[in-house]
Amino acid sequence: MPLKNYGVLRATPVDRHLGTGDNPHYQILAVDEQDRYRLAVNVKSKLWPSELSYLIVPRFRHPITESLEQLEPGWHKLPSKAGGVALDYIRGNLFGSFAEMTPLPFSVPGPDNDLNEKIDRYVQRAMASENAWVYAFGEPWGPENKRDKIFGFAPGRGVHDIHMNQGNADDFVKDDGVWQDGGLLFWYADQQEWVALFLKFQSQAIHTDDRTGHTLPEEPGGPPAEHGLLPRPTPVWPPTHAVPDGLVRIVAAKVNTIESPEDETVILLNTSPRPIDLDGWALLDRAKHRKPLTGTLNPGEPMIIHVRPDIELSNQGGIISLLNAEGLKVHGVSYTRDQAREPGWTLVF
Repeated sequence: MPLKNYGVLRATPVDRHLGTGDNPHYQILAVDEQDRYRLAVNVKSKLWPSELSYLIVPRFRHPITESLEQLEPGWHKLPSKAGGVALDYIRGNLFGSFAEMTPLPFSVPGPDNDLNEKIDRYVQRAMASENAWVYAFGEPWGPENKRDKIFGFAPGRGVHDIHMNQGNADDFVKDDGVWQDGGLLFWYADQQEWVALFLKFQSQAIHTDDRTGHTLPEEPGGPPAEHGLLPRPTPVWPPTHAVPDGLVRIVAAKVNTIESPEDETVILLNTSPRPIDLDGWALLDRAKHRKPLTGTLNPGEPMIIHVRPDIELSNQGGIISLLNAEGLKVHGVSYTRDQAREPGWTLVF
C-alpha cells in the first residue's frame, strides 16, 4: 500500500552526520519554529546494486517552487495527486529522463566523488546561510518517547523515505504509490536559487502503473540491439525495438506567443544516429491533453510541433511530456510562470 502520511517538511538545517557502513544514511538535523527533526537520507541500498542513483539539479526551476515558498515552516501532509506540490519522478517532470541519474557509492577515498560529499556540499551551504531552507519530502516518524539516536534531542522525530517511492522490488513493493516520491529541495533565498536532489534505488523501475505505482509488466527500455543483430540498412526505429528513454528530447518550446490566437510550439530533437518513427507518440500538457504525433524524426534533426488546439501551454507555468507509442513517458520538461512572462520568447530546456 502507498505511504500513509506522505508530506513535506520545511525547516532550517543546523547539523549533519555523514552516512557510514553501520548506518548508511546521510543524517540532517533540521529545526522549524518549535521542533527538531532528523532527516534520514538513504545513501546505500539493501538490494543489489547497493549504489543509489542520484541527480542534483542546480538552479532548479519548476512550477511547484512558487507554492513551496508560501509554506510555513514545519510539517505539511500532502495529498498524493497531481496539481499540488507532491513529487512524482515519472509524472511530475522534475527532470528530463532517468538517463540523467548516476549511480554513486556513498563513501570512497578522495574529494567530491561519493554521495555523502555530493549531498554535503548543499547542506553545508544551507547551514552557512542566514536565509536558507530545506524541504524534505517523504514520510514522518515520531514524536518518540526517547532521544534521537543520532543527534540526541528529545522527543525523537524525523522524516525518512526521502527517495523515489514507486516501482519497488521484493518486500518494498508494499510502499509503491504515485505522487509520493521523496527528495530534498534547498531554497537559498538570498540568492533566489533552488537546488534539487533526487534519489532512486537501482532496483526500482522507471515505468510504473498510473494508479498503483507498481512496475509495469515487461517494462521496455535499454539500448537497441547492436553487432549485426539488426538488419542493415537500419529501419526506422522502433518498430520492433524500444527506443531508450531520452533519445528523443523536448529541447525548446514557445509557450507565450505574440500571435492571436496563440501559435504555441514544441521542438523535438532526435539525439540518436538513427531515424525514429513517431507514429503513435504524443505530447501531453499538465492536464494530460494529448497532441498526437506522426512521421519520422531523422538523426540529429529537430521537429517543430504546432500543438494548438490539442494541448495548451499555460503562461502560468506547466509541464510538457513526451510519450512513446506504448504510452510510456520518454522525456519531460517543466517551466515556471516567470519563464513564460515575456511573449515571443522560445524557452530552451
